[in-house]
Amino acid sequence: MDLGIAGRRALVTGGSRGLGRAAAGSLAAEGCAVVIAARGGEAVERAVGELRAAGAKAEGVTVDMAAPEGPARAVAEAERLVGPIDILVANAGGPPQGRFSEVDEEGWRIAVEQNLLGTVRLIRAALPGMRERGWGRIVTITSRTAREAADELALSNATRAGVAGVVRSVAREAGRDGVLANNVMPGAILTDRLRELLDEDALARRAQAVPLGRIGRPEEVGDLIAFLAGERASFINGASILVDGGESRVIA
Repeated sequence: MDLGIAGRRALVTGGSRGLGRAAAGSLAAEGCAVVIAARGGEAVERAVGELRAAGAKAEGVTVDMAAPEGPARAVAEAERLVGPIDILVANAGGPPQGRFSEVDEEGWRIAVEQNLLGTVRLIRAALPGMRERGWGRIVTITSRTAREAADELALSNATRAGVAGVVRSVAREAGRDGVLANNVMPGAILTDRLRELLDEDALARRAQAVPLGRIGRPEEVGDLIAFLAGERASFINGASILVDGGESRVIA
């Protein structure tokens, strides 16, 4: 399926590994020029090298997205490297585990700064240019905790739901200017992050909790993001889409 985005320019934050790397690969496969932004310079260089080896046009920016100036610098550097950004994939690592009663105020401050304000700053940096040019796609990667709270992930429950609300606001404000904003909510996907949280036995038990009987693959999330960035998804705006193999029990 031709998604109609060949030649478009995409910025993927947190794009050196995990779901961000999968999104970068899927967009590159559709012919986008992709800029990967992440904190670790070596990981960024490795991911860019992999994309280039596959024939993609790819660049990298080393930046701390949690720093107040990081998101604006990422957008500015990406546009310097490839031109105006058409597609923004906002991906931030999940905050630490912990129940509400266990998290102190500093933990809340860091999580809000990184996962909520970081996304707000990133969208604010990229959105004006998209609106001026009359075309843009914004896709955030959050978690199924934005829809269905998890007992041990109080920080994720709150900040991921906040990002979903931001996306809904942007979708309503910028849609008439040709900019679509959507949110992707992965469940159990086999990333380094999941391996850090669960040992092999726990992974096996988690797989059995999924109606499909398995853990998801990163590229299954990446391909959805590429679809949402494309012309085939031109009437999908303000949506939060679960990618969890049917594990969530929440309706709508």
